[in-house]
Amino acid sequence: MNLLFVTATRIGDAVLSTALLAHLLEFHPGARVTVACGPAARQLFAAVPGLERVVAMEKRRFSAHWFALWAGVVGTRWDVAVDLRGSLTTSFLLRGRAIVDRKPFPRIHRVRELAALAGVDALPPPRIWLSPAHRARAAALLAGDAPVLAVGPAANWGAKTWPIARFVDLVGRLAGPGAPLAGARVLVAAAPSERERVAPLLAAIPPGRLVDMTAGADLLDVAACLERARLFVGNDSGLMHMAAAAGAPTLGLFGPSSEQRYGPWGRLARAVRGPEGFEDLVGRAVRGERGHGVLMESLPVDKVEAAALELLAAGSAG
Repeated sequence: MNLLFVTATRIGDAVLSTALLAHLLEFHPGARVTVACGPAARQLFAAVPGLERVVAMEKRRFSAHWFALWAGVVGTRWDVAVDLRGSLTTSFLLRGRAIVDRKPFPRIHRVRELAALAGVDALPPPRIWLSPAHRARAAALLAGDAPVLAVGPAANWGAKTWPIARFVDLVGRLAGPGAPLAGARVLVAAAPSERERVAPLLAAIPPGRLVDMTAGADLLDVAACLERARLFVGNDSGLMHMAAAAGAPTLGLFGPSSEQRYGPWGRLARAVRGPEGFEDLVGRAVRGERGHGVLMESLPVDKVEAAALELLAAGSAG
């Protein structure tokens, strides 16, 4: 059974799409899988069961990347062909069932939207498939008995980022002396291009407790580390969705984006925001009020700390 799965360019959207991929693999055990996605997300699928290849779609002029994808897959008969980017590619393939996302429903969560697209009531939660080698590297990196607090202080848009000084304050409250995660290893993850922005947080963590994953680590190595975290706190980002999919208790910080649409998904996943709705904040952004942290300043540390403590308690009870 051949399965073609065309998914997102961005990491967060690609992670959410794994709910549908997991559903299809559950109902088609032994499927031979080809995944097409953006270059940034390709590492996420390296350990998918039955994977034959991952096609990294580099965007080209005149939509030439779609023709390149078609040329690479047209020689196979696909029993199921999924296109979550709404192209016409599946229309020109020899295939059985097609699942094509052409009519988004932006007022419901993306995972529920994918379930409706597949014609089912619910999907399994998004997941990240890991190899023993990824888990072994994470175990070596995080060796010891100290709990792990994971932090995602960056995002793909500066307006979605909580002020970095507040992350520093929060880490002290959660992992400082006498705190619930006292003595925790603090894992900070971000893209290399974001390292300068998160530098104050890196500098505030004692070197012996810092796990610095801002130098371009493999995404599945990061996910294997997140799998071992007692708590993840971070901005609305691909990393946030990775943490939830890896099973870490995940607290997402929201401002000019919708938690109803893109909140972290899972039993131990929560979202928190300040007093302003995302529509109001997006309106401010459209008016030119952009900048790092500008649109997240109404979210106080006290509120994030309270939500984090509640989530830690839920994780311990579970």
